[in-house]
Amino acid sequence: MVGIGPGGKLDRTHRAEQAIAASQVVAGYARYLEQISDLTAGKELISSGMTQEAVRCARALERAAAGATVALVSSGDAGVYGMAGLALEMAAEAGQEIRIEIVPGVSAANAAAACLGAPLMLDFAVISLSDLLVPWPVIRRRLEAVAGADLVAALYNPRSKKRTRQLEGAAAIFSAHRPASTPVGIVTAAGSEEERTVLTTLERFLEHEIGMRSVVIIGNRSSKALRGWFVTPRGYKVVTRSEG
Repeated sequence: MVGIGPGGKLDRTHRAEQAIAASQVVAGYARYLEQISDLTAGKELISSGMTQEAVRCARALERAAAGATVALVSSGDAGVYGMAGLALEMAAEAGQEIRIEIVPGVSAANAAAACLGAPLMLDFAVISLSDLLVPWPVIRRRLEAVAGADLVAALYNPRSKKRTRQLEGAAAIFSAHRPASTPVGIVTAAGSEEERTVLTTLERFLEHEIGMRSVVIIGNRSSKALRGWFVTPRGYKVVTRSEG
């Protein structure tokens, strides 16, 4: 199970590249296979579209059970909204004796945070707004808990063409707990040539373009914008001159 990072070559780890290079079969969502095409020449590819995760995972496990070395790739980290959990569940359910290794990767939240500055310096939560697998009432309770606890929040899958009310609902929840001036960062397609970064406020962030490739980071009450950077102080004493 290999996390390939947010998309760009520079954000792939050596371990991930080595795991893919050592594999005979590479399985993944079509776009992810395109992102690592420089590593897959001559390899058997197992590709499928969105919503076909279980089918893709089953095929990868079947090839591994037959003796092939398989890299099942996910964007970001394989264990953060990736394929690692599903693969482990399916292998256990089938009673398959397969040696499985989880290769970590740079998550979308980490990549977005690096574009913005240091918004995740203190405690934070990551929540997906997609209600395809988790009912909206459950997501809403999690948002309310995070907002009430004053945690920085990184929101995955914030908005699609058909699904817009969830992000508006999240904005309303956080607005009830935090000042309108709270910093909010929007990073779209982090690590790719299409990367776009916006630093705005809780009051204004819905005015900006936000899609499925975006990550929205909402600051806590101590977060601030400093000369174009988004920073959540950890509590260190800031020294402004050399001592001694």
